[in-house]
Amino acid sequence: MAKQPVDYEALLSSVEASFPMVQILDKDGKIVNKDIMPDLSDDELVELMKRMVWSRVLHDRSMALARQGRLGFYAPTMGQEASQLASHFAFKKQDWFYPGYRDVPQLIQHGLPVSQAFLWSRGHVEGNNYPDDLHAIPPQIIIGAQFIQAMGNAVGQKLANKEDEVTFTYTGDGGSSQGDVYEGMNFAGRYKAPVVFFIQNNGYAISTPREKQSAAMTLAQKAAAAGIPGIQVDGMDPLAVYAVTKQARDWAVAGNGPVLIETITSRFGPHSTSGDDPTRYREQDSFDYWEQRDPLIRFRKFLEEKGLWSEKQEEELIEQTKEEIKQAAKEADQAPKMQISDFLKNMFEEPGQNITEQIEKYEAKESK
Repeated sequence: MAKQPVDYEALLSSVEASFPMVQILDKDGKIVNKDIMPDLSDDELVELMKRMVWSRVLHDRSMALARQGRLGFYAPTMGQEASQLASHFAFKKQDWFYPGYRDVPQLIQHGLPVSQAFLWSRGHVEGNNYPDDLHAIPPQIIIGAQFIQAMGNAVGQKLANKEDEVTFTYTGDGGSSQGDVYEGMNFAGRYKAPVVFFIQNNGYAISTPREKQSAAMTLAQKAAAAGIPGIQVDGMDPLAVYAVTKQARDWAVAGNGPVLIETITSRFGPHSTSGDDPTRYREQDSFDYWEQRDPLIRFRKFLEEKGLWSEKQEEELIEQTKEEIKQAAKEADQAPKMQISDFLKNMFEEPGQNITEQIEKYEAKESK
């Protein structure tokens, strides 16, 4: 009997069908899926909106501070407020957070003072001196490496029998092409470590389009190779992001192991303040499409329909946030300037002879 040829196109289509995008609100703020509507009170819905508006203001003010030379490296977040803040909203204070460099808003919401976030951007050592009750590490600059770190922490949580505590971490679509990302998921899956992995798919790895990075039809499907659940969610829909994240955290806490969540989102500006111009690699149609799905506009319409939000509330919050950020920037300005001897002292717990000699040399110069 002749063998039937394998229908590879059908196989690929079946994979794509296995990872549909989860959505609750459409772009106009209307509920299109009540089945997974999260159980959030009116106060919690308002708090989530406040955090997203706060994040947009933080972005605007950070861009201005960077132009003034008062910040160093900064990765814009405008457009990713739902992907970042709605996901973080589903975690708890005791959960451990392993951020990438674009995840400063979540880090601040997790407990890092804004002034310290600004110092980190400037490369000041005090930006890494975290409060004891802040379960997080400084943002990772090496692309994707945080997946390995988060996995290690989650394995430690499991070995220590930590209850109601997970680890969570983020990377971008570009980061998903790194070997560290797969290795972290693979090891975490093997040992059922309580960790939630996020791939924030904003369409571009700096300037490289998503479709040129991988032949995979979704990034969520990369979880299958590690034997863990993967899910794709509308990253511009705060309710869907929160609902999916809450379920993933519950799954991990219950001892079932990790989950990978791909959030389909967009950054409205450049990759960073280091000089890339998004208009050189993005068409205007792309900006128009995603701006119509702005998570703040979408959620604002939803809350206004419920009578929970108003233009006055938002204006007051914006002004309050601007003042808080202004004070945080002033506080960061007052931090003692670092000396060359400080950098040398921070290199080793017990410096060798050559470093000791350099420390003495520069301390003598700095004391004059």
